[in-house]
Amino acid sequence: MSEHPTVTAVDALAAELLDEAESHSARRTARTLVSGNSLRSTLIAMLTGTELAEHDSPQAGTLHVLGGSVLLRTPSRQWELAEGDLVPLPPERHSVYALTDATLLLTVALH
Repeated sequence: MSEHPTVTAVDALAAELLDEAESHSARRTARTLVSGNSLRSTLIAMLTGTELAEHDSPQAGTLHVLGGSVLLRTPSRQWELAEGDLVPLPPERHSVYALTDATLLLTVALH
């Protein structure tokens, strides 16, 4: 493992967050991994059947499915995403629904 102070063992943290989600009423957890002036990366763990309710889209961002599968939905479309899929966020309101236990890396531009 690197000795760089900001290296995160993402797979290990994803497993830890899925375990934590079991004890949360929302059945999901998240941890910001990188936060700077121009971007933010957040690791999200969602248990099967949970949803990130419809919300506005950031100026620019991507969603990378690290494990499991989810539905990314807009009012007019939906995409089934599986482990390894990376997509730009749609430029409209959207929600995310966990089809299975899932871990996601959300990266958004802040400006």
